[in-house]
Amino acid sequence: MKKVKKQRTVAQSWLWSEILLAGLLGASLALFLAYPVLQTRYDLPELRLVLQTTMAGAGILVAVLAAARYSADGQRVDLLLASGFFVTALSAAAFGIGPQLGGREVLPAEGWAALIGAIAGMALIAAAPFSTGRSKYRDWAIANAVAAVGIGLFVAWSLLRALGPALPTLTIVGSDSQPFYLTGTLALQALVTLIALVGWGARFVRHGEDLARWLALGFTLMLFAALHLVFQPLLAGSYVSQGDFLRMLAYFVILVGAWRTIRSAEHGRAVAEERARVAREIHDGLAQYLFAVSTHASMLESGAPVEEVAPRLKEAASLAQQEARFAILALSSAAGNAPFDAALRRYVEFLTADGALEVELEVDGLIRLAPDEQIEIFRIVQEGLANVRKHANATRAEVTIGQRGYGERYVMIHDDGDGFDGEETRAGQGLRNMRARAESIEGGFSLRSSPGRGTALEVVLRT
Repeated sequence: MKKVKKQRTVAQSWLWSEILLAGLLGASLALFLAYPVLQTRYDLPELRLVLQTTMAGAGILVAVLAAARYSADGQRVDLLLASGFFVTALSAAAFGIGPQLGGREVLPAEGWAALIGAIAGMALIAAAPFSTGRSKYRDWAIANAVAAVGIGLFVAWSLLRALGPALPTLTIVGSDSQPFYLTGTLALQALVTLIALVGWGARFVRHGEDLARWLALGFTLMLFAALHLVFQPLLAGSYVSQGDFLRMLAYFVILVGAWRTIRSAEHGRAVAEERARVAREIHDGLAQYLFAVSTHASMLESGAPVEEVAPRLKEAASLAQQEARFAILALSSAAGNAPFDAALRRYVEFLTADGALEVELEVDGLIRLAPDEQIEIFRIVQEGLANVRKHANATRAEVTIGQRGYGERYVMIHDDGDGFDGEETRAGQGLRNMRARAESIEGGFSLRSSPGRGTALEVVLRT
């Protein structure tokens, strides 16, 4: 109930902020229309090219981020969002930026093709918030959608070029009136942008998605940029106006929202993976000891001799308590609630409390570890010592976290256990986990072992 109230409060705050922003932008637009002298426009072809290139690049980045989320989750909303931004950016690059980089002016056919591409891309983006479910055909779906729209744009551009001089221009500068076809096309672009704004706003109110909130804010700015174009069309010219800067700001806002969403999704996935790992550890350790406690207790209830069952029951309870401490320590360290050195030493203390294994831990006080390195190194040491305790039949292990010549940082775990033949013995899940963790922080992983001589593993950290 509290979560619903909080979401409702956030939605109301967002709605009022949108109303305030729309009011300010609407008032400024009305002011420009009432006083034409305030309609500033500058003949700066280089600046316009820079703005167009930056916006196309931002659109590509947003499309890539949405495509990354689609590849992970397969949601249709991300398919349409990525496809829409790809189409918008690529059409602007092919028909608007490319000719200028080639040293010539944008022809009317190219200007109209870029405008049609922008409307087509925006239509895909506007349809995205209304889509639900996952796509059945995930592979190449975005590429296929972009290719289909691209072929349509190429055909449209070819037909427009065939019209030649009969094709009307998009640049109307220094005139009080503009052709109805241009006003209608630009009004259609503004209408599609309005649908995108309403759709993403409604999606945020319904689901509370952070990305939807940022997209709604970005399309609010983009809507008024489109309205500026309705009254001051400068699409294919060399002029820069207020609408261009509004559109640039809109792309920046959308890019920030997409980046925040991807980072949040990565963090959520990492948390889910860590929870799954801790759950496996609890299942493999704590759950088994608790099962042993329950079994021995049932034996006592059935009349088994107390002197035989009680020692085993006490041992199982002690091991269960130790495993519970391991799990709590793992969760506190993953959440960043315990300093790296302290958490590692506490873990070693818990691990060696029963005297079955002696561990010597050495951490160089001068070594500097990034936050992601700290958590992964902790997990590697935890996994490595757990393997030593469970499988190596070792009495002693050494853990060294330090640095050597030229500032190379490393983590070394060595034991005096049975060892194994690395060529004949397949790597277990523990070794695979440690290798994967080392790769996740761009570290090198190596393992040396031979029967009767123990095992040594080393992780060389990134430079």
